[in-house]
Parts: sequence; C-alpha cells; structure tokens
Amino acid sequence: MKVAVDLGTTATGEPAEMDLEELLSTRLLVQGNSGSGKSHLLRRLLEQSAEWVQQAIIDPEGDFVSFAERFGHVVVDADRTPAELQRIAARIRQHRASVVLNLEGLDTEVQMQCAAAFLNGLFEADHSVWFPMLIAVDEAQIFAPAIAGEVSDEARKISLGAMTNLMCRGRKRGLAGIVATQRLAKLAKNVAAEASNFLMGRTFLDIDMARAADLLGLERRQAERFRDLEPGHFVALGPALSRRPVPIRIGSVETRGRTGRPSLMALPEMTRDQMQDLIFSAPAGGEDEMPVVRSRERVPTRDLLERVSAPRAEAPEDEDVRSMEDREVLVEAIFSEMLADPEAAFRPVPVLYQDFLVHCRLKRLRGAETDMPAFRRRLSLARAGVSEGADDPEWQVVIERADALPEEMQGVYLMLARAARAGEPLPDDAALARAYGSHSPSRGRFLIGYMADRGLVTAETDFRGNRVVTITGTGWRSVQSSAPPKLDEARLRRAARRGTV
Repeated sequence: MKVAVDLGTTATGEPAEMDLEELLSTRLLVQGNSGSGKSHLLRRLLEQSAEWVQQAIIDPEGDFVSFAERFGHVVVDADRTPAELQRIAARIRQHRASVVLNLEGLDTEVQMQCAAAFLNGLFEADHSVWFPMLIAVDEAQIFAPAIAGEVSDEARKISLGAMTNLMCRGRKRGLAGIVATQRLAKLAKNVAAEASNFLMGRTFLDIDMARAADLLGLERRQAERFRDLEPGHFVALGPALSRRPVPIRIGSVETRGRTGRPSLMALPEMTRDQMQDLIFSAPAGGEDEMPVVRSRERVPTRDLLERVSAPRAEAPEDEDVRSMEDREVLVEAIFSEMLADPEAAFRPVPVLYQDFLVHCRLKRLRGAETDMPAFRRRLSLARAGVSEGADDPEWQVVIERADALPEEMQGVYLMLARAARAGEPLPDDAALARAYGSHSPSRGRFLIGYMADRGLVTAETDFRGNRVVTITGTGWRSVQSSAPPKLDEARLRRAARRGTV
C-alpha cells in the first residue's frame, strides 16, 4: 500500500511527496553543510510518518526529545551499559515503540559505543518481531567516519560495523536507515553507497559538490547549483522521491529542537568596570547566581523497559457512528484485499498485521476487531475459507478446538474441517503447506501427522490406498485419492513394444 509522506513543495508549487513503503526498501541519504536544514528535513519526514511506521532516532545533540510530548516517543538516555541498551532495543522491536536515543552530553567515543550497542540490539532481534521500522541517524559521520580520527580503533570498528549492518543488511529485518551528514567525504563509503534515495542540500567545497552531482546523475558544470541552495531547499532523487532530480522546499514542522539558527541580539549595556566586576568578582553568597543546568534525570532500566512495553496512548478521535454490521463488512473487505495477494500466504503474521493496521487507519476503523488476537483468529478463518459460523454449534466446537494448536496451524486445521464437512476431496499437501505459509509439500504431510498425534484428526488409509482424514468428534471426513501416476507417452510406447500393456 502506498503512503505518501508530504515533505513540502517543488519549485513549481506541486506537493513534494515520498513513498513511505518504497523508502522502507531503499533507504535515504541526506547531505548538507551545517545550517542547510538537514535536521529540519529529518524532523519534517519523521513527523509526517510518525503515525504510519515505528521510528528510532539516533540523536547526538538531544534535538529530537520533543517528539516524546507530541508523538509519544520514548526517550532512552544512553548512559547505560551495552547489555541494558540491547535489552531495551529488543523490547522496542517486540512492542513496536517509537523511541529517541538521546546521546547528549556524552563523549564522541561513548556516543559511538552506545549507538552501536543499541543498533545491534535492534538488528539481532528475533525473526518474529521484524516489523518495519525507520532508523534516523543525525550527524551520521560521527558513527560511520570515513577515516580514523581521535577515537579509538575499537570504538570506530564497532560503530562502523553497526551502521554497515543497518544500511547493508537491515532491509530484510525491516530496518530502513535514514542517514544525515554534513559532508559525504566524512561518511564511510560502504554506508553511503547503500542508499538509493538522496536529498542534497547546500554545500560549498568543490569535492563535495562534484560527488553530490555524481550521485544525482548531474553534469559537473551543474554541480555549482548546490552552492546556491537556500536553507531548507534540497535536490531530491530516488525511487521513493523522483526519477529525475527535482528541487524541493521542505515544509514547516510542529516540534522544535533545542538548537536553531542563531539570531542577533543586543549586547548588555554595561561599562567596562561593571563587566569586570561580574567576571572577576564572586557574588556575596560565594556562588554564581546563574542557575546550573543539570543533566536529565536518569530513568532506571526497569522503569524504561516497562514504559516501552506499555500500550501506546492513542490520539482522541471522533466517535465512530457506523453500525457493527458496516464495520464487519469493512473488515471482511480488508481481509479479502490482503489475501488476494498470492504472496500473502508466505508472509509472517506480524507483517500481515502491520498491513492490516494501515488498511484500518485508512478506513478509520478502531476497536476490538483491530487488535492482534482478533486479527490472528480472523486470519486463520480467512485462510481456511470459513466464517465464524455463529449459527452452527458444530462449527463453534471445531473453532474452539483449533485454539489448542499453534496459531500458524489453526488455519490448516479449519481448512481440513471445511473440506471434510462439505464432503470435498482432501486438500493436497501443497495446498496445506501454502495455508501454513510454507513452499514445501512435505510440510503438509507433517501437519496432518501432528494433528493426529494430538487427537484432533484421525488419519487412515483405506483398502484402495486413499488417505482418509476424519475430524475427531464429528462425522466429517475427507478422502484424498491415491491414483497411480500417469505414464508419459514415451514410456507407454516402450511398454507396448514389450507387450506389457
């Protein structure tokens, strides 16, 4: 499903949009000198996509902590042990919480180590929680430097490895990297090279302008256009943005960072002697009168894990006045549209649930029918081709028995029950495997044996060699014919010559 993220306007006044689903597969690189509007661009992109996708923001300056109040992001202060950060990252993926990793006040080397531990925790999460997730890294040259600087080789190695994993191998795990850097020359090439979408802002050095022009497919004589860009103006290119380089102007934002563009202000009206007294003389109390800015209070890891695991508060919405019947029709239509995709049978349930929620948001559906348990149950029934069967007591018994099976097997069991109740032939092994989400026909034979071992079905072979499956507790049975394989034409001719047919 296409979700267009509004970035601003083009030079012709048309909306500048980014395909969010395409971005999840192709990643983004933002480049611009200090003051070009990179952080403003990231803020706009993250604000506009906050309701559609889970987010994690690697924030070295504490500029994005304002997302906590406006969009419900959890702020993770990074002064923790690597093990703590990895546990928190695993919980974040499990509960699909959007977070800001606040690295403010830490030394560069410590920032690199903390970001690496956090990214590795997201990357190494269990396969069952590979939900789509945007990972925005501001000032990415800190975490993926092109050359060794003043930090230790060990810190650079682990940080660069984590960033490389994010950009090179993160897609299959649902992680989409968005990296912003002041200079392309400062960013490691194997990190920058994996981005397919580019937003290039103002830059002045010849080498940076030439490299930006090369990435956008522009001629060298067009490279000087990057020197003339105003703050907040970028040139966009990529499958999620535009097939041709297009200048865009980034729109306004709802949140504000702690820093911004400097502005002039009047100097204090004091004489030189008064200023000397303030600088060199302590006040009567013996301490400076200026308030001391203290660091944020550190949240205990246990409390932070509980905060990440807590259900996310939903924004208040207008009451849905549609009847239950109308809502049911919409849900059925969503399932029909999703399962019409041939690949839906082989996609993990969490990924299908993410698609389901997007459909529900577009139709403004909220309620019990959109939670995960209800979705799993409806998915099992839909894959089996059966309905709730509220008017049929026998079906209710069968559906209740399906709860004893693992969730991924319940649809297969209900498919067998539907065929047996209708007296239809037993679905072949390939069809059973497809309902389970597997390409291997042998998985279908295993599933029937698994259910028979637990007393849910009886699997037997009659005198003709046909496989017969009976649903335990009912008279429903389905037969799979074991007809001999057909001989091909060449084998028939050889058999005729030998007189065996």
